[in-house]
Amino acid sequence: MNWEIKRTPGRPLHRTHDNRLALPLSLSRNGEHATDAELSLSPAEAEHLHAALCRALDSHPAPANSPDCRRPVQMAPSHGPVVGHA
Repeated sequence: MNWEIKRTPGRPLHRTHDNRLALPLSLSRNGEHATDAELSLSPAEAEHLHAALCRALDSHPAPANSPDCRRPVQMAPSHGPVVGHA
């Protein structure tokens, strides 16, 4: 038996009524859709996951279509030098 978990297309991450973050997921078994689910995280759990993902991705260059948080911060010259990443 082979399970696969993917983000559900067209369903973005959202906040729930109790201020948790919910990531819609699609579960497939042996190549066939089995069910939809959501990964529900508290803000603190989301921060820990975010930090772990940042550390795991740190040694890999950001692809051209990556979100802006993976690209260097761009500032106008009048705002001073760029000193880090967002």
